[in-house]
Amino acid sequence: MTTTAEHLRNTLDGRWRDVKNQMRARLTDEIFRPHYTPNTVIARTKVVEQMKIMAAAGAADDGFRKEHGGNGNVGAAITMIEMLAMSDLSLMVKAGVQWGLFGGAIENLGTERHHEAYVKKIINLDLRGCFAMTETGHGSDVQSLETTATYDASTEEFVIDSATPTARKDYIGGAAETATVAAVFAQLITNQDGEPVNHGVHCFVVPIRDADGNDLPGVTTSDNHYKGGLPGVDNGRITFDHVRVPRVNLLNKYGDVAPDGTYSSPIENPNRRFFTMIGTLIRGRVSVGGSAGNAARVALDIATRYALQRRQFSAPDDEAEVLIMDYLVHQRRLFPLIAKSYALQFAQNELVSKCHDLQTSDAPDAEEQRELESRAAGLKAANTWHASRAIQEAREACGGAGYMAENRLIALRADTDVFTTFEGDNHVLTQLVAKELLTAYADDIRSMSPVEWVRFAANAVSDRVIKRTAAEAIMQRIIDARQDSEEEGSLFNRGTQVKMFEDREEYLLSSVARRLQAKSNEMSAFDAFNAVQDHVLHAATAHIDRVVLEAFVAGIDSCEDDEAREVLEMVCDLYALSVIEDDKAWYIEHRYLSTERAKAVTRGINDRCRLLRPYAETLVDGFGIPEQLRYAEMLHPEHLPE
Repeated sequence: MTTTAEHLRNTLDGRWRDVKNQMRARLTDEIFRPHYTPNTVIARTKVVEQMKIMAAAGAADDGFRKEHGGNGNVGAAITMIEMLAMSDLSLMVKAGVQWGLFGGAIENLGTERHHEAYVKKIINLDLRGCFAMTETGHGSDVQSLETTATYDASTEEFVIDSATPTARKDYIGGAAETATVAAVFAQLITNQDGEPVNHGVHCFVVPIRDADGNDLPGVTTSDNHYKGGLPGVDNGRITFDHVRVPRVNLLNKYGDVAPDGTYSSPIENPNRRFFTMIGTLIRGRVSVGGSAGNAARVALDIATRYALQRRQFSAPDDEAEVLIMDYLVHQRRLFPLIAKSYALQFAQNELVSKCHDLQTSDAPDAEEQRELESRAAGLKAANTWHASRAIQEAREACGGAGYMAENRLIALRADTDVFTTFEGDNHVLTQLVAKELLTAYADDIRSMSPVEWVRFAANAVSDRVIKRTAAEAIMQRIIDARQDSEEEGSLFNRGTQVKMFEDREEYLLSSVARRLQAKSNEMSAFDAFNAVQDHVLHAATAHIDRVVLEAFVAGIDSCEDDEAREVLEMVCDLYALSVIEDDKAWYIEHRYLSTERAKAVTRGINDRCRLLRPYAETLVDGFGIPEQLRYAEMLHPEHLPE
């Protein structure tokens, strides 16, 4: 008979549950047992060994199209990378760089000549690569990268050069030791009538090491050595001194150079071309968010199980000490974070599904693609910020034991710290979400500067209709059943909760547009944008919260077991009320909540914590983390004092 926890897990696993179950089985192998190894030599060696085992088992096949030697199952490929986070985040990052970023650049930006030459070798690790985008001087602003690739028609070669100290490629995973080839992002420059013409950032295949691991002529690599975490990832730096590569090493799907130096592209607008190229590499961003979500769940699983065996202080008239999970304050620390983990996983499931459908489509819709990029940006920020907060809270909730390396939490905290920064700084990504919202997905915003879209946004937002992301029929049914009375009970009504999320998003969006319009009449458009940046971020966050709540609602609807659905309903209440409580000041300031009703939100959260207390273990069982991957010494009774 299927338990409630198993029903929760099946519902939470979503469309690729079979892949997740296969990965759970594979990751129970001793080679994938979590370990804490700050020694970079040992950690890097272990990851290389794990990667070889994965490649031999065909783990990378799903990520590449059938015509290139793979299986073409994008959703399965993303899911596989995300599941590795439960074992070792260094392994997740190395696999993500090799098969997701480097391999993804070759497949998505290259053409047949590149696919034939490289893809099979990338899948089976005969060719190890790195993704050389970020520079010392530019990370978030990729369009301003300083590395140049100047075409020399006399030899039909590109000359790759780090023209300035800040053009050095920095923090590149794989660059320190393992990569022999780099996918290098650089400004493509051709010569026209004796004058250099810059066609913007393009990607080039550049060999950086020989078979013995020595730097090739003109290439200088160095090691970033110790970082805050991820000891198994060999991050490094690369500089190029007039390194020549053949013309055919330009990944030329979106821009090509003829032997005589003539540049051509299927996308004339340089901004749109750049964003189209970057948009094809979205899988990395999706994987980083999902992996952070998995790491958060491991931490919350460990902290919850610890709270179910750790006792502290005795109650009056009772000699036994109290389980720390029986204290409301402890429930308050962990349950809302567990609820958010459920919510974010349902949203991640929808995102992975959408990414799979678009990337396996013969004719992907441009608007859908933009919406996917916005959603990926928003959920990457939400998932990684949640991981930082949840893992830290889990660490503190386990006291001194949580600080011991053998109990996994400090490694999870250290390894996920950088997730808020790489694959897009979270604040920059949140602004990207707002930009898409403010311009109502208008087709030409891609080529707009912030100055232009400030003007556009002020005019366009009034026509915007909230685009629901979950099944419209489910959402409409819920909205129709809402209760907007002031009575406390209505806060547990799903329609009321959804309406409160929608009202906040609509108000923030329309008010930020009005402020932009007013400000741009009295100052420059850039200063206007700068003056309302905090408001812009708030509007985007409200949108992300609403998308996540809708995904939760759809997730509950997909649950096939009555008891599991009842548990999910309570968890969803806890998520919704926690978001409202976190932004309580805004709701009160804008008169969406009276002070009395605001107090009822807090009472509602306490009520749901109490009701969920008997399900504490069931909830984390629902995360589906295998025993071997949650392994923390303190959870095993033989390690506790008698």
